[in-house]
Amino acid sequence: MVKARTSAAELVVTGHVRINGTREKSPGHAIKLGDVITVALDRTVRVLKVTAFIERRGDAASARLLYEELGDIKRN
Repeated sequence: MVKARTSAAELVVTGHVRINGTREKSPGHAIKLGDVITVALDRTVRVLKVTAFIERRGDAASARLLYEELGDIKRN
């Protein structure tokens, strides 16, 4: 969704991320299998379900295998 960890942390701190419907306040919050993450980006809201984890950080293509896209809502 974003290219850098600092950008992801900024989304959390500014209130653009929810985990299982609850606004997340801490960028270091642990997630579990099955958690639903909602992220409000510029003009869209993405809803993702965590389906797997990996040992090491990988590229974007590898990351796409770790979640299921539940929705992508366009905002005005």
